Amino acid sequence: MDAMLDIEEKMLKILDEEVIPAEGCTEPIAIAYTAAKAREILGEEVERVVIHVSGNMIKNVKSVVVPNSGGMIGIQTSAVMGIIAGDSKKDLMVISDITAQEMERVRDFLTTKTVEVQHVQSEAKLYVKIYVYSTKHSASVEVKHIHTNVTQILKDERLILERPCNDADFNSAFEDRSILNIKAIYDIAHQIDITKIRVLLEKVITLNSKIAQEGLSGIYGVNVGKLICDNIKKGIYGDDVRNRAAAFASAGSDARMSGCALPVMTTSGSGNQGITSSLALIEYANFLKLERDKLIRALFFSHLATVHIKTNVGRLSAYCGVICSAAAASGGLAFLNDESFEVVAHSIGNTLGDVSGIICDGAKSSCAMKIATTIYAAFDAYLLASSGKYLQGGDGIIAHDIEQTLQHIGKLSQDGMYITDKIIIDIMSENH
Repeated sequence: MDAMLDIEEKMLKILDEEVIPAEGCTEPIAIAYTAAKAREILGEEVERVVIHVSGNMIKNVKSVVVPNSGGMIGIQTSAVMGIIAGDSKKDLMVISDITAQEMERVRDFLTTKTVEVQHVQSEAKLYVKIYVYSTKHSASVEVKHIHTNVTQILKDERLILERPCNDADFNSAFEDRSILNIKAIYDIAHQIDITKIRVLLEKVITLNSKIAQEGLSGIYGVNVGKLICDNIKKGIYGDDVRNRAAAFASAGSDARMSGCALPVMTTSGSGNQGITSSLALIEYANFLKLERDKLIRALFFSHLATVHIKTNVGRLSAYCGVICSAAAASGGLAFLNDESFEVVAHSIGNTLGDVSGIICDGAKSSCAMKIATTIYAAFDAYLLASSGKYLQGGDGIIAHDIEQTLQHIGKLSQDGMYITDKIIIDIMSENH
């Protein structure tokens, strides 16, 4: 097979693995998925639950509303919803069909049965192991690194499944991400047969736009997206594509973080990253009436660039994930405007040099504010790059080559922010 075609096929597989639908914040949903799977293995009524989770899972579940829960939050809520009404075959849509009657059962379970949560030390930042017990039997399911990546199943302490998953390589169960680089993504985005990517990326446009419109019309979280729109109407903000794009993207997160049951197309395991990778580009293309195929290609670039940048960072980190997506979206803006690879690369580098200090302190309503901030930065970064202005190699974390810059981002997030992550989790635990 031609080398370029082989890389293209691998990119398509990565896209299918990483750009998937989810209802609600993916960390509570991962807990619901794991619990549903454990209950299915047990095959009997659950009387007691023990939940082992990593600190980063606690961080990202603590404050976010679980969809279809009636405003409830927390690890216990997520797990019991999975036990009562989850269907693991639906992956990150596991609790999408829960009914009001089943939620009554969830609330009753939480008040009458034992649901214990234990913070465990794990090299895998995304780690869940749920034990369920009936009167006579037990089962457990472990998930590591990826939200639905089941690595161990036990029934009455008998091993049903053991799947190796190297703690140093969180993508070990998936297509090798090392084939990705910004230049290859840029080249293939230009030449790929559009029919190979249209269906998936049209779904991105439809679902992510729908939740953004919901965020603009409803009352969710801090409503930063709606606030920007309202102030455009008042003349405080200009009615331009930069403000509209920031409003559109942040509105999707406003709704999602506040428990809106509409699904989103995620990227690298995150709905907020999927939103950031897509909605600014969608609004930009709509505002300027760009050709649909050009938008589809830009979304292909943006989502795969997000995956590539995020692979260096890791699934969960103290480094805010939407920075990765905003940087990719900045490159996507350059792509939409038929810029050279150099301008695309400098747009990404400018964004990373600007907002890499934003921390992840858990999934909650302020994620929408961070999306607005990084989308503004993405526009500024692209406009600078298109004018021949860009951060030089040696300027802080920026290198002479975009791939080396991404390696620096990985080192910063995984090594440099290791203690930061622990302190954030400690602070959040104190505020519990």
